Amino acid sequence: MRVIVIGGGAAGFFGAIACAQANPQAQVTVLEGASQPLGKVRISGGGRCNVTHHCFDPKSLIQHYPRGGKALLGPFSRFGPQDTIAWFQQQGVALKTEADGRMFPVTNDSATIVNCLRQVAQQTNVQLRLSSPVQALHPQGQQGFWHVRLKTGESLPSDRILLATGSSSLGYRWARQAGHQIIDPVPSLFTFKLSDPRLVDLAGVTIESVRLQIGTGKQKRQQTGPLLVTHWGISGPAVLKLSAWGARQLHKQQYHLPLCINWRPELNPETAQQELWQLKQQSPKRQVVTTAPQSLPKRLWQRLVCAAQIPAQQLWADVSKQAIARLAQELTQGQYQIQGKGIFKEEFVTCGGIKLAEVNFKTMASRKANGLYFAGEILDIDGITGGFNFQNAWTTGWIAGQAIGFE
Repeated sequence: MRVIVIGGGAAGFFGAIACAQANPQAQVTVLEGASQPLGKVRISGGGRCNVTHHCFDPKSLIQHYPRGGKALLGPFSRFGPQDTIAWFQQQGVALKTEADGRMFPVTNDSATIVNCLRQVAQQTNVQLRLSSPVQALHPQGQQGFWHVRLKTGESLPSDRILLATGSSSLGYRWARQAGHQIIDPVPSLFTFKLSDPRLVDLAGVTIESVRLQIGTGKQKRQQTGPLLVTHWGISGPAVLKLSAWGARQLHKQQYHLPLCINWRPELNPETAQQELWQLKQQSPKRQVVTTAPQSLPKRLWQRLVCAAQIPAQQLWADVSKQAIARLAQELTQGQYQIQGKGIFKEEFVTCGGIKLAEVNFKTMASRKANGLYFAGEILDIDGITGGFNFQNAWTTGWIAGQAIGFE
């Protein structure tokens, strides 16, 4: 059997290896357009590679996927994070779990994962062809045979094709030509550009927990988590999660829409006022700007006090009821304006791709074209940051490779 895998990323490599392991007689070839494979693996997690996440219950795991979670329930029951850990362990690569559940190689070096995958591919006789961009796919009859034409003009015959081209527009084009519907791809996992006097010169300031909200009513999206103030706006887990869950809404608004920030997510405007009244009673002779709650950085507190129109020298004893209400509002319902999106370079992910109903998730086979399989980000599946997107790649790649190998 001749198997061609188009795309030398995590899903493509894992699929190729799974196929070769399932059927040692298969001739498996990976075609990669770039001069080096596994590019996203190399840069992910700040160069450490966030391999997966320490969440072993499939029903819990799928909650981390804004799109595609339901479709992944069955696949995760067959090959989940614990299987990923065991697979790498068998290759001599140990993973470690960090406090937030993310899992990395103990070496803290993505090269460990890249070298492992390349080595196992070589051991299983997977042929890797780099700098081999594909120009077109041509089905041959109804038996699942294909011809893959390279940009050099070379034509490669294939009995089965695994398309693992990530968010490449070419991959979407070939899938569309094969009869698939493509859900319009838009960015996911990005930072927010903000220009607000309350945040000027606060780059590098981190807040352990905030609650962010865009939209109202049925359009409301909320996320809670750490936040980092940057030179261009805000980043951190809370922002990235909100950008993922609100990806289509943000895209529709051209990344210009109001953002509500609760800097004290355990409080609402009423309980915040109560806490501020207690501060007023306990510290009447202290300046407001010098009595920041422990969970808030002092410089941010000073900006919020200023935004509430409380003079820098004012004592708590002199703060009016109206001023306390304004400060409580700034703390729990601060209104900001998103003015665009930045890029989260380590985990650039796309929302959208091949419509999931057109794929058999028991085998990852196309329901539209014989002999065609899919794995990874080319599908309309995306997870939040934390190793979830790689787990989708390992799982769908393994299932596709196994299915092709055992045919």
